[in-house]
Amino acid sequence: MYNPNAEPVCDINKIMEYLPHRYPFLLVDKVIELSKEHVVGVKNVTINEPFFQGHFPGNPIFPGVLQMEALAQVGGVLALSQQEPGEYETYFMKMDQVKFKKLVVPGDTMILKMSLLMPIRLGIVKMKGEIYVGDQLVSEGELVAKIAKK
Repeated sequence: MYNPNAEPVCDINKIMEYLPHRYPFLLVDKVIELSKEHVVGVKNVTINEPFFQGHFPGNPIFPGVLQMEALAQVGGVLALSQQEPGEYETYFMKMDQVKFKKLVVPGDTMILKMSLLMPIRLGIVKMKGEIYVGDQLVSEGELVAKIAKK
């Protein structure tokens, strides 16, 4: 359960220490859980997102590919939290079993959950991701990334 009053594990400043992404491509607002096997992040969706000008005018929908990118970024926090600070980056390699089940629109709060499917080996991170709005699963997929030295 997401408690908006709880202190985040990583605020936006800590997230930016892990990830190279910046506006307008940083898609994680805070991390509320972080362990060696899973991470939970939050993305507040607002009408001020720059892509809503074209996706779609008069019917703003958060793009599915950006939902997967938000999951990848949360997964990056998980992977990089276990590495030497500032020495590594993660790179998307593959998406499998991706499903979009419900539209995400301005005003929604996306809860981004990523769990390791196997231990990190040889710099390869394989995770299962789920995005919830409230208690509704809106999208899911398996994502694979590579951890590489900068």
